[in-house]
Amino acid sequence: MTVNEYAAWRRANKAHLLLDVRQPEEYATARLDGAVLIPLDELPGRLAELPKALPLVVLCHHGMRSAHAVHHLREAGFDALNLVGGIDAWSRDIDPEVPIY
Repeated sequence: MTVNEYAAWRRANKAHLLLDVRQPEEYATARLDGAVLIPLDELPGRLAELPKALPLVVLCHHGMRSAHAVHHLREAGFDALNLVGGIDAWSRDIDPEVPIY
């Protein structure tokens, strides 16, 4: 999913859960409102915290960790989408108020 597609989802209030798989210090630096933080290394043990009834949009810094998370989530039966380019692309293309790091 591109950041432009995700921005359209947010504008349309499409039901979903935004899952941030970065580390807490990254999340403290730059984040999107409403994101749930579960670092990638904690994800396998925390799947029960995630809803299977909603699509999950997964983000990280540039999209690599979130791509790994999406693979794992799909194998576990979740409807998961990778936010391509991550929060970096969001900051550059959608919301310059979100810090770039």
